[in-house]
Amino acid sequence: MPKAASIEDLLKSGAHFGHLTRRWNPKMREFIFMQRNGIHIIDLKKTRNYLQEALDEVQKLSRAGKTILFVGTKKQSTEIIKTEAIRAGMPFVTHRWLGGMLTNFSTVRKSISRMEEIERMKTDGTMAELTKKEGLMLSREQQKLEDTLGGIANMGRLPGAIFVVDIIKEHLAVSEAIKLHIPIIAMVDTNSDPDVPDYIIPCNDDSARTIQLIASQVADAIIEGAAEREAQAEEELMEQAAAEAKDDSDDEPEVKTKLRSRKKRKSAPAQDADTSAAESDEEE
Repeated sequence: MPKAASIEDLLKSGAHFGHLTRRWNPKMREFIFMQRNGIHIIDLKKTRNYLQEALDEVQKLSRAGKTILFVGTKKQSTEIIKTEAIRAGMPFVTHRWLGGMLTNFSTVRKSISRMEEIERMKTDGTMAELTKKEGLMLSREQQKLEDTLGGIANMGRLPGAIFVVDIIKEHLAVSEAIKLHIPIIAMVDTNSDPDVPDYIIPCNDDSARTIQLIASQVADAIIEGAAEREAQAEEELMEQAAAEAKDDSDDEPEVKTKLRSRKKRKSAPAQDADTSAAESDEEE
């Protein structure tokens, strides 16, 4: 079971710093501990409790084999989100959210196929046969597609959930997930609406250190869930093998009986022949 970061670690990361009091969302009232110098301070006890709930759900989804899409396009989150998503073996979006990335997924897959096609042209030498201008245009097209879609190139189907750093910044991703009933797990600052995500983590969503702490915990929960899924699969295979071995063992006496019966049937004609020969000699 994944364990949420301690209050001390959350405090060190600056997770408790909210936005200016004048920029708050009243729905975040229950998560605010106090205000200091015009800034709301988040209650880290509640942060930790909600973080634990989110991590439990992430682990559960991963154990079930679900994909979790990492989304974080704000400057201070891009490298962190990319690194942690890759570590967890999950897709990510860090450049910009392309409209329809979820709601028009089939079209997005075509764009990914185009990106992969250009890469093949580079590999097999086809691009070398083009003019310099044509090759340059294709390279630019590929780079543009790679920036936007490279992180989801291996996502063959819609994700089982999305993990979002900032629901205001990523409102397009959030909106599409809601339309498709895809669960949303999100870091929620004091200026956000906590009713939007399915699982919230009330914290500072602007601090790189906080983003690093939360994203790494989400990645750890995914890895742990995947390991449990693999262990469960191996256990089921072992149980199946043991059951098959037992069936073979139970069938062995029956097989031996059948073999003895066959031997008896084969020897019977020879015995009958010997008996007939003996009777014939006696008659003579």
